[in-house]
Amino acid sequence: MKIKQTLLAVAFGAAAVSASLPVMAADVNGKEIKIAVVRNLAAGDHTQQFLAGCVSEGKKFGYKVDTFVTDGVDSRAQETTAQVISKGYDGIILSHGQLSYSYDLLKPAVDKGIKVVTFDTMPFKGGDPKGELLPTVTSTAQDDYALAELSLGQMMADFEAKGGKYPMKVLKTFMGPGVPPLDRRNTIYTKLEKEGKIKTVYTISPSDPANARGDVTTKTAAILPTLRPGKVDAIWGCYDELAKGVLQALNDANRTDMPMYTIDISNDDIQLMVRNPKVWISSAAVDPKLIGVVNMRLMAMKLNNIQTPDYFNLEAKNIKTSELNEGVTMENLVQIVEGWGNADDPVKALNTPEIQKLYVNK
Repeated sequence: MKIKQTLLAVAFGAAAVSASLPVMAADVNGKEIKIAVVRNLAAGDHTQQFLAGCVSEGKKFGYKVDTFVTDGVDSRAQETTAQVISKGYDGIILSHGQLSYSYDLLKPAVDKGIKVVTFDTMPFKGGDPKGELLPTVTSTAQDDYALAELSLGQMMADFEAKGGKYPMKVLKTFMGPGVPPLDRRNTIYTKLEKEGKIKTVYTISPSDPANARGDVTTKTAAILPTLRPGKVDAIWGCYDELAKGVLQALNDANRTDMPMYTIDISNDDIQLMVRNPKVWISSAAVDPKLIGVVNMRLMAMKLNNIQTPDYFNLEAKNIKTSELNEGVTMENLVQIVEGWGNADDPVKALNTPEIQKLYVNK
């Protein structure tokens, strides 16, 4: 799905999208409400889906929504967010800020009375994952522990069905530490290592987060000649962009002997899974558009003085390649995966009567 967008040249170096909305909600002073969404990931399909959720839901509330994509470059994310704070926005949604800087980055916004919601960003004081969450902020996330349990659980179930004996020999992709969602997923992986269920043969990590997919392709291609068939039982992709880099290298080398189990999904992922069923076996995920919708609903609650939680996790699902076909997209995946992208749920998606009353454009 493509977002209809106008690219703006902005001085602080992020790709910006301004959503033109027919009706604007106003605060008590009659001023239009402006929301900035800063996405610190590459501008791929998953990012477009997330932004589409933010923009479409913002439209229902009558907000002016501007989005900024900083391609996983932390210096750009910090500079962009600092500029946004100075530009008079009423609310900021920050996606994928790093643990090390997010608290200090967002505190000036909170101090100015700007409402803040984060996704896969943990603004903990001092960058301490056990520290204090920045007051008034709601931190949202996919249920990363469940995502890891679903993907690794499928991997081990298939291994056992083939008569495999533990430990599994796994080629692991990872980016971190310091990326909160990936760190959470990794805790499940390392637990299985300690239990003797998994033995990591090699870990591939990108050096360039702005080109994670291409970087992983290059690194995988370099080690494949050393990984003869049988040396690796499975590949674990903790993040789909890394997994796609591995897949490209496998295809270039005509290798189909290593099944791959991943996390996250997009239209691009679905097509690659369908075209490579011997390699890409399953992916655990949350609908990225729903994530955007829920984050904007939380923002609306804050702007209207409705109580919000400190944390909100979105439910994970597992998608098997064997259930997919070329006609499946993110829009109709619900026909295969029950509950996928359900924005009507009052608990899991915050579609409450209070939210319904705030809509000015339905």
